[in-house]
Amino acid sequence: MKTIDFSYFIEKFNAGEMDDAEKQWFQKELKGNSNLRDEVKLRAKTEMVLTDYSSLQLRNKLRVIEKQRAEAIPSRNRRRQSPIRYAAVITAFILLGSLLMFSGKNLTADEILDRFHKPYEGIAASRSAESITDDNYKTALDYYSIHDYSTAALFFNKVLEENPEDMESTMLYGVSNFEEKNFPVAEQSFTNIVVNNDNYYIEDAQWYLALCYIRTNEQTKAVDQLIMIRNSESIYSKDARKVLRRIR
Repeated sequence: MKTIDFSYFIEKFNAGEMDDAEKQWFQKELKGNSNLRDEVKLRAKTEMVLTDYSSLQLRNKLRVIEKQRAEAIPSRNRRRQSPIRYAAVITAFILLGSLLMFSGKNLTADEILDRFHKPYEGIAASRSAESITDDNYKTALDYYSIHDYSTAALFFNKVLEENPEDMESTMLYGVSNFEEKNFPVAEQSFTNIVVNNDNYYIEDAQWYLALCYIRTNEQTKAVDQLIMIRNSESIYSKDARKVLRRIR
């Protein structure tokens, strides 16, 4: 029996982004799984601590700035300049409120990938060995399954040299290169799948293209790609919406 990876659902639950059916299912899982309950509480506390830590850091910086300003002003002029000083403090705390409002939303490329990227399995990874007749493909899949993406990419490339229209191998070749941080090669593979426009892997390729753009700091391309995914019926539309909130 396949074990459920609850990471994605924990994030949705804590963020309040589950629909009624998902929430009902997840709450049932929580009742019967003490480890899951502990994980949900731990992640919620972690988010709270990180937010509080960011707030504390900013407040400390503001105190240092105000102290330096006060020390720089001669004592005889402090009374006369106090309205300006208070205005500066008020402005600083307005800035603090604004920053806290958006804290936790803007993430770096690495943080986005850590949170939203999951190892790709696809159809091929679940195939039985007996159903595979291509030796290169079988070897590639064996290496892919143990996360040796560099070697897997070599054998997927051999498959594509013989059959460049094999979209399944193209997808896995792209993912293997993505995992090895060969982003230009990965990007070309995913683009080929999208251009082909007649295969099972288009939604996956579109999502991975967005991740490539994020990882290579192509902000405009990433945003355009994510908006397209968000506005579609893609299985990644919800994730695209969440990522957009954190990079724009």
